[in-house]
Amino acid sequence: MSVNQNVLFEEDGAFKVGTIMSDAGTSLQVEHASGRRVKIKGAQVVLRFDRPAVGELMSAAQKAAEEIDLDFLWECAPQDEFSFTDLAHEYFGAAPRAEQSTALLLKLHSAPVYFHRKGRGRYRPAAPDILKAALAAVERKRLQEQQLESDSQALIAGQLPASIARQAITLLVRPDKQSLEFRSLERACIATQSSPERLLLKVGAIASPRELHRTRFVFEYFPAGEQLAGFDLLTDSFERLPLAQVETFSIDDSTTTEIDDCLSVSRTADGRLRVGVHIAAPGLALRHGDALDLAARERMSTVYMPGEKITMLPDSVVQRFSLDQGREVAALSLYAELDTSGETVIRCESKIERIRVAANLRHDRLDDQITEAILNASDAEAELAARGLDLTVAPFFPAIRQLWRLTLARTALRERVRGKPEPKFRSDFNFYIDGESVRIVQRRRDAPLDRIVAEMMILVNSEWGKLLADAKVPGIYRSQQAGRVRTSTYPLPHQGLGVAQYMWSSSPLRRYVDLVNQRQIIALLQNEKPPFDGKDAELFGLMSAFDARYTAYADFQTRMERYWCLRWLEQTQATQVTAVVVREDLLRLADAPFYFRIAQLPELAAGRRVTVEVQERDLVSLDLRARYLGLASASDSRPEEIDELLDAQLESAQTALASAETADEITAETASETAVEPAAGSVGDPP
Repeated sequence: MSVNQNVLFEEDGAFKVGTIMSDAGTSLQVEHASGRRVKIKGAQVVLRFDRPAVGELMSAAQKAAEEIDLDFLWECAPQDEFSFTDLAHEYFGAAPRAEQSTALLLKLHSAPVYFHRKGRGRYRPAAPDILKAALAAVERKRLQEQQLESDSQALIAGQLPASIARQAITLLVRPDKQSLEFRSLERACIATQSSPERLLLKVGAIASPRELHRTRFVFEYFPAGEQLAGFDLLTDSFERLPLAQVETFSIDDSTTTEIDDCLSVSRTADGRLRVGVHIAAPGLALRHGDALDLAARERMSTVYMPGEKITMLPDSVVQRFSLDQGREVAALSLYAELDTSGETVIRCESKIERIRVAANLRHDRLDDQITEAILNASDAEAELAARGLDLTVAPFFPAIRQLWRLTLARTALRERVRGKPEPKFRSDFNFYIDGESVRIVQRRRDAPLDRIVAEMMILVNSEWGKLLADAKVPGIYRSQQAGRVRTSTYPLPHQGLGVAQYMWSSSPLRRYVDLVNQRQIIALLQNEKPPFDGKDAELFGLMSAFDARYTAYADFQTRMERYWCLRWLEQTQATQVTAVVVREDLLRLADAPFYFRIAQLPELAAGRRVTVEVQERDLVSLDLRARYLGLASASDSRPEEIDELLDAQLESAQTALASAETADEITAETASETAVEPAAGSVGDPP
């Protein structure tokens, strides 16, 4: 059978040429210009030719294809399906050369917008309306690619495109990975070998690492903004409530603004001592399911960070119910009547009432004066008077001294239940922020005033848990068994605290679980139907949602504390610092709550103080790179007590202690269930 010498054929989506070595009709053996031989099917052949030579056809055809006007070719083409060879006859004349036919084929094949491929050299022109839409899409894509390249090159050059500036945080938190902005940023990051956060900081899309961490958190968890607005002010003055005939006082840090608990000591009609624990009562006004309640439920908790906070409730509500000095405020009170020794609770009674707040005492101003030695001294009042005790505190000193006696007795009772003493001498750190400057002050959580408040909060949270349990009214309880902390709607022992049941109910201004529990208690005391019953699916969903949101808040709090610790190191320009060994290669700065690792740290006992060299601080990743230098100097080499279980939880320094109790209970918590309550700017509202 006579055949042409050369063929143009399609292979793997591309057009190739070769010399025919043999032709069996349905298959051919072809030799490429390189000398490689292949076997192809007859159906793959689109053109047979003698001239030009195999090695010359494609280059000549590609050159000729560049001269073909695509729009003119589309106008010339038949409206129905056609073969490229037929169109070549029309376009070039009756007998087009092989390179001309191939040129037209290449042009058709390269323009799928104009010509729809139908197989084996056959095409169909696009309809006018389809072509118009397709060309518009191609143009959009071209402009988008142009914009993408322009923006990415600007970022690489350290400039900030307006489109990136508008979406900086969105690109980090919730990016649309198909958007031009994200693709531009991604391309620039690859080119500069930088992370999106660092590149956006470099070009000024985000003002500072502090803004990066804070704004990213707010964008994710408070998309509608930080401020709660549009809620009607509460009009009920609660004057209908009886006024308690006691003088109450609070004990908090000087920067605390949400004062939700007060204490009192009075005598009953028969002369017995009676201790009162009084909790702010927003549950009297926030009705289950109303707009303000839903807003609080969405937030679940006040968010604490050094120097600032995002409140769970609007400021107007907080101010209305905060137990501020000189006011009469609605409260949910627990009164514990004591025996003649003043050290044992013989009965408890709960009331809804108004209280008169006589004073807001501040422990940071009093810890140095009201010490354990003073409280235990027989002539304490005289000694304090000689030292010049603040006159605003003096009227409450006898009550504080009685509360201290009760605290020691109840702590000892709980320790017997626990089977071991509670950890003592724990440290906390307060952060005081002024612009970009920070002051970190270490505070011992074993001070008497702290321990008094802690013990009274354990008392009220345990007793109110019992109150609901006895009435078979569900609440949100916290328990600890075998080291595991869990929440439930029914009471279980809290082995870490040494109580038969325990719930969060003492901080309803800043924690939604406490607000839920308070409303259950109020309903019980008022003989009303509680908002939740024992089988309410909403209550179980609320528990799960609270845990998730609370953990996220605690993680953010920890990140911001790490940020300010690193700023503190920058501020002090320290190149060598003292750290405390936690375990293995994990250390904590001695003067700040910053945990970090050091490679090749010698085996040292927990609590041992060492000196490290600060090599690099990273305010974006919140990491510290340091080198071990040796043991601390003799004057600073005292071992520090380290709670290994606590520090194991803090090891990552990225999640706060999810099993912690309230701040007021920090001295009574266990090693595996710790609490860090914010004293404004302090280590914060705990997990």
